[in-house]
Amino acid sequence: MNKNSILVVEDEDAIRGMLTVVLEQAGFETMAVASVADAQKTLEKSMVDLILLDWMLPGISGAEWARRLKKEGLYRELPIILLTARGEEEDKVKGLEIGADDYITKPFSPKELVARIRAVLRRSGKMQGLTQITLGDMMLDTEQHRLAIGEKQLEVSPTEFRLMQFFMTHPDKVYSRTQLLDQVWGRSVYIEERTVDVHIRRLRKILAEYGREDLVQTVRGFGYRFSLID
Repeated sequence: MNKNSILVVEDEDAIRGMLTVVLEQAGFETMAVASVADAQKTLEKSMVDLILLDWMLPGISGAEWARRLKKEGLYRELPIILLTARGEEEDKVKGLEIGADDYITKPFSPKELVARIRAVLRRSGKMQGLTQITLGDMMLDTEQHRLAIGEKQLEVSPTEFRLMQFFMTHPDKVYSRTQLLDQVWGRSVYIEERTVDVHIRRLRKILAEYGREDLVQTVRGFGYRFSLID
């Protein structure tokens, strides 16, 4: 089963370490950094499902970075939870106005944190662990390893199945070849970027048999997007 990936941005070592332990014990794949600069580099290498972001950070504040991210097309729908010691009502409102999906005030219990993260992931449609994913008349069943359009089952390889699973849970967004390699093949595996192109071509050929080859779109100069919208 795929794990949801979370990027923790927290400059205090002890809190960052605690958050990493709590999230990994809860079954999340976790990356933790101490600054916005390092967080930006991490995002450029690999897309994540949610950012847990401290409000007060050295240099660019977490609140300011959240505001910038929500203005960028690639990251506009990326869930962000602000983590802060600020407890006043106006600060909470400001955080949500920036575009944050939730706001957790320190101190907090690990159980509350995990519950709030899962709630945001469910609302955003990014929660992993669902056995069936439906998009239009397409259905992907992770338990039965079945991909179907209407009543017709598609014959795909395990890699193409994982690729479709990622695309169907992250529709209408553009991903680079490097991001697709990280998300579908894994960061610990070294594979050339052109491997992505090979599997995309195979997937399109299969989809073409059902008149759906246009679902996987090439975005010149960047990568690929999966979309039901022309």
